[in-house]
Amino acid sequence: MSDDPNCRNGPVLIELGDADEGPSPAEAPAIPDLDDQAAPQGQAMATVAALTARQPSMLARWFWRLLVALIGTIASISAWNFAAGLVATNPVLGWAVSGLIAAFVLVMVLIAIKEIAAFSRLAQIDSLHHAAAQARADEDLTAAREVSGKLVALYRSRDDTRWGRERLAEREAEVFDAPALLDLTERELLAQLDSAARREVEAAARQVATVTALVPLAFADVAAAFGANLRMIRRVAEIYGGRSGTLGTWRLTRAVMAHLVATGAVAVGDDMLEPVLGGGLLGKLSRRFGEGLVNGALTARVGVATMEVCRPLPFSALERPSARGIVRGALGGLFRSETAER
Repeated sequence: MSDDPNCRNGPVLIELGDADEGPSPAEAPAIPDLDDQAAPQGQAMATVAALTARQPSMLARWFWRLLVALIGTIASISAWNFAAGLVATNPVLGWAVSGLIAAFVLVMVLIAIKEIAAFSRLAQIDSLHHAAAQARADEDLTAAREVSGKLVALYRSRDDTRWGRERLAEREAEVFDAPALLDLTERELLAQLDSAARREVEAAARQVATVTALVPLAFADVAAAFGANLRMIRRVAEIYGGRSGTLGTWRLTRAVMAHLVATGAVAVGDDMLEPVLGGGLLGKLSRRFGEGLVNGALTARVGVATMEVCRPLPFSALERPSARGIVRGALGGLFRSETAER
């Protein structure tokens, strides 16, 4: 250390050599954009769509049919032998067990009848849908009146359509054009049902988005999305008069998901969420939160497809709901405070 008193309080300089030898900050490699690499893809809904839309092979179908038939035969013979042996050894207890078995069989028969009725109801709505489209294309007034009459009969026991049925009965005789009659029937009978179905779709999209964003457990988001979409499809079918049972709901789910997979509608990006989030904001969110929003948006697409499948008349007089509009209604409230501050 120098003894010069003038240097004790001054700066200490350390020579590093020639500055040109080191790398320049401008030459440093760019930091990779982790947000782009981890962009949310809606993996939960994509998995649900892939699982439900996949068609089993003929060999697999026969395997399950024969397995169910074999298990049913073995169970029936075992139950019969058990009840017969019990009646022989202890008549009172044996007849009691036989009564329980008979009650169980009766319940199974009633469930089968309910499922058959559900399939028949869905087939009736599907036939109405096709008949209405054909009557509009052919401009057949007689066919249009027949479709309108069947639709009134379908909703005759429902109080939520009573006012619309009364208005339709008052104005139906004044219409002499097939498309106009179908438009009148659609406005009077289906407008309120469309609103109820849209609320169900918004609730399902909101639930899927919330659970996916908040539950970090593996496969929990897939299970939540699967359950929410099944309930939504069942409720939408019931709103339009389908009354789908368990097998009917599964059939509708597979049909809707197969359509979405075939059309490539199981992919969504910033363009769909822009009305809610604003341009480019999706990439700035956390990955988990972004996955929730994308899964909610895909659920909205499933809901719109379900409405089109379950609706007894094609969209014509009333505007077809858009997935963007449903996403805005279901998820827009999450960002009102943030957008207000901006």
